[in-house]
Amino acid sequence: NILYIFLLSQKFPLPSLLFFHLIYSMYQDYDKIYILMDSLEEKVLRVEARSPEVVNAYRTKLEAKVSELLEDTQIDDNRIAAEVILFSDKICNDEETVRLHSHIRNMKKMLTTEKEGIGRKLDFMAQEMNREANTILSKSSDLEISNIAIDLKTEIEKVREQIQNVE
Repeated sequence: NILYIFLLSQKFPLPSLLFFHLIYSMYQDYDKIYILMDSLEEKVLRVEARSPEVVNAYRTKLEAKVSELLEDTQIDDNRIAAEVILFSDKICNDEETVRLHSHIRNMKKMLTTEKEGIGRKLDFMAQEMNREANTILSKSSDLEISNIAIDLKTEIEKVREQIQNVE
């Protein structure tokens, strides 16, 4: 900001000032995107942390329900384990979170190394990130993960808005 104020105080011709303003604005947009990437990373980590808790809660709930229905009958642990495995496969979002981490890392790298012509690449990556967030949301049977996925989608939309400024 000090550099920006300094440049404005100098007697540069108007086209030069406009150029400086454009460059300054572009770097501010890069910073905003980078900060949003950190926020997205935190949300993905929360999804990863919550997922095992959902499976454990399902197992506990399933065991309680089966015990209630069968009362005196012995429960086959193998059958419950099989049901829990089926459930965990159905809601598993490991692939999506791995891809989101990868997209976030790649976006950060592009923001720090490539400075020209990255708008379209960033926009494409944001679309891919949105697909991953949609998949997490559609697989989720847990309110907390659903809410995090909605937050992910909201943050990704903010990223896309900032990317429009970069292009």
